[in-house]
Amino acid sequence: MVLTAILTPAPEGGFVALNPETGTTTQGESVAEALANLKEATALYLEEFPLSSAANALLTTFEVAVA
Repeated sequence: MVLTAILTPAPEGGFVALNPETGTTTQGESVAEALANLKEATALYLEEFPLSSAANALLTTFEVAVA
């Protein structure tokens, strides 16, 4: 099953990792660690709450004017 991972730098260092299909979130000191932790957290989530269908996520960006 191919799922989406969104990683953002954490203010205290390292990275926060989110899987939007399940809502699982975790963190790690490096991208590799954050992804490994996300895989584990998502697998545990899916054992309890299986997805009925995994549609491909659409990822895009947008701009906001800031004064």
